[in-house]
Amino acid sequence: MKPEKELALLLPKRKPDTYKGDYGHLFVLAGSVGLTGAATLCSHSALLVGAGLVTLGIPESLNPVMEVKLTEVMTRPLPETKTGSLSPKAKDEILSFQKKCDGVIIGPGLSRDKETLSLVRLLLEKIDKPVVLDADGINALTGNLDILKKRKNSLVLTPHLGEFSRVIGSPVEEVKENRITLAKRFAENYNITLVLKGYRTVVIDGGRQSYINNTGNPGMATAGSGDVLTGMLGGFLVQGLGLFGAAKLSVYLHGLAGDLAAREKTEYSLVASDILENIPKAIKLLAINKR
Repeated sequence: MKPEKELALLLPKRKPDTYKGDYGHLFVLAGSVGLTGAATLCSHSALLVGAGLVTLGIPESLNPVMEVKLTEVMTRPLPETKTGSLSPKAKDEILSFQKKCDGVIIGPGLSRDKETLSLVRLLLEKIDKPVVLDADGINALTGNLDILKKRKNSLVLTPHLGEFSRVIGSPVEEVKENRITLAKRFAENYNITLVLKGYRTVVIDGGRQSYINNTGNPGMATAGSGDVLTGMLGGFLVQGLGLFGAAKLSVYLHGLAGDLAAREKTEYSLVASDILENIPKAIKLLAINKR
């Protein structure tokens, strides 16, 4: 079976007699002062792949601007630090709300505030739903990988080469040269699904199954591109796809949307919102392979 045909079969079915609750509720913990774009791109992309409901947990002082930036995404203002990022004081409210959801994203634009990174580590130990960990959420693991051993529920990590090198303590050049081997070893050691982003993004499922993506272009090396991918992954995850299936499908469609955007905007002028806008076209093209 052709890879495109196999991926097309992963697209969730939409039943005639249905409502938004049938397609999952995603809780996104993202954003801080100066990084509201990451929260916007991530939340919006989850809806564009079919998630029924998306709630964005945001530092309370940023809620007014997010109410303007986002129309279809619900927001939940949460306690914040002095620097305008999520505070550990938000822990109990987050843990209570996540029980109503089907999956959680942690990381886009959270900042590297020490208090916020401490909150991330606390949440990873307590959240009992599937988690997609990205960006600053991944940075919280540096020097604290034992948390992954303690976590009992499913987890997807989506690092770029720099984030992955920091987490495993190896130079970026070494990661580039041995990325598949290192990715497999890490995913197996910690029993997680790993999406190692970059040229020919690698998806590893606990060191067992692997997928190397063939879509995408250099124009996608732009701020916010990873936030779009993370939202797509979370959106598919809450619709009932397994971690590996959701990761493969998201990576492929993300790259395809980027390729469609590059045809119109060129690789030089492509920005993350162009990828976002081309998600529907990418899904439409892939869906043709289901026929």
